[in-house]
Amino acid sequence: MAWVVAVVLLAEALGVAALNWFMGVVVDRQDMSLAGLDPDKMSMTAKIGAVVFGLYFALCALVALLVAIRNRAPAGLGRILLISVAVVHGLLGAVAWGLIGWTAFLSMVVVLALVVLLLMTYDRTEGAGAGADADGDADGPGPAGGDPEPEPRKDTPAVGPVTPPAPTTP
Repeated sequence: MAWVVAVVLLAEALGVAALNWFMGVVVDRQDMSLAGLDPDKMSMTAKIGAVVFGLYFALCALVALLVAIRNRAPAGLGRILLISVAVVHGLLGAVAWGLIGWTAFLSMVVVLALVVLLLMTYDRTEGAGAGADADGDADGPGPAGGDPEPEPRKDTPAVGPVTPPAPTTP
């Protein structure tokens, strides 16, 4: 699962970077301004956006790759990056539905589902086996994990269950 997410995010990093760089080149070759903006500045910001978003998606792909290699859930900054890339894909999916169409929306939702599935799958497998022995006991014989429960004293009588007092409302 993590391998698939890493490959998809890396391909998306290259695609987003190439698309934004191409848009920067197109704007640079035109001598038109949009609402009085300088075309050189628009071209430069598109190219900067290409680098930033490409590196962001590549870093998220690296986190997914490390999850695949280590076979452990991401922690700390890696978990935050994967959660943020899931949110970004949700937002991009909503924008894609309105501007591009349902096929782009579907591709964003598929990537969102893969990232969420990656996050949830590794959390469940890690939490299910944590602290359980081979025979199913959690952390050993006693309540603290190492000491057995103390034997009850033999000179005290056994006390049955205590019933709570009845309510006394007037």
